[in-house]
Amino acid sequence: MARTGGLTRREQHAKTHAALLDATIRCLVDHGYAGTTTQRIQEQAGVSRGALLHHFASKSELLVAAIHHIADRRLDDFGELVDGLGDGPESLPKMVHAVRSAMTGPPFQAAMELWAASRTDPQLRDALLPAEKRLGAALRTHFERHAGIPDPESARTAFESLMALVRGLELTRLLRADSTLADRVVDDWLNNVARLRET
Repeated sequence: MARTGGLTRREQHAKTHAALLDATIRCLVDHGYAGTTTQRIQEQAGVSRGALLHHFASKSELLVAAIHHIADRRLDDFGELVDGLGDGPESLPKMVHAVRSAMTGPPFQAAMELWAASRTDPQLRDALLPAEKRLGAALRTHFERHAGIPDPESARTAFESLMALVRGLELTRLLRADSTLADRVVDDWLNNVARLRET
């Protein structure tokens, strides 16, 4: 296989592909969806226009790939945090911390930009739904293992309320003057879930 600067063509292709996806995340976070242009992504990735077009024929194609890249990163981050957690309800606070961590930072911020844009972009929404379902299913599996809620419907409601709570807390974080409020809200949620485990 031919080498380019010490890398095989396949390795160089993968490196450029990853650089473009990472640059897309940075642009979404720094400039928002509307300000994320292929020109900005290309410059951020440090690649030529030809290299960008070789990997992605359109902005839509690039954003669809970025959606899956973001979901993969969030799953990887979450997986690292829950790796080694024991089974059972005593692990629930640590698992909730892992969910909160998966719902912060640049990958989550980029996902929020894409969610907002998908409201009026059916193609983007169609690409976003499978990635979010995959992420949600993985989070739900861990939640069910650690929540210790015997009733499946109550467990589902608790999981969905956790996801809505954590997303909402992250979306409104910049608007809150009290930096400890989010922790208190999550503690209250954990206390409510503890009552569900007792019933």
